[in-house]
Amino acid sequence: MRIVQTLKLKNDPALIAEYVEVHANVWPEVKAGIREVGITSMEIFLDGSTLFMIIDTMEPFDHEAAFAKLATLPRQAEWESFVARFQECPEGSTSDEKWQEARRVFKL
Repeated sequence: MRIVQTLKLKNDPALIAEYVEVHANVWPEVKAGIREVGITSMEIFLDGSTLFMIIDTMEPFDHEAAFAKLATLPRQAEWESFVARFQECPEGSTSDEKWQEARRVFKL
C-alpha cells in the first residue's frame, strides 16, 4: 500500500536548509518507531517549501491506528516538537495532523 502526504514548511531558506540537514540524521528511535508501526519505506521530497512524503506499507494497514501508536513510541513526541519550528502547522499538532494525504489523480 502506498500513501502520499504533503506538508508546508515555513518559507524561510535558512530554516528549510536546516530541516534538510536535520533529516540527514533522524534519531534512531524515530526510525525504529516508523518501522514498528508497519511502514516498510518512507521518503520525503522537497519542492520549494512543500514536502511530499511517500509511505509504503504492507496491506492491510490502518493509517489512523498506526500513527496513533507511533505518537506514543520513544522520542516520537520529542521529534515532533523538535521539527515543529520548521513547519506551517498549529502548535502542538501531531504528525498525523500535520501531514495531509494527497489524492492520486493519475496512474499509468
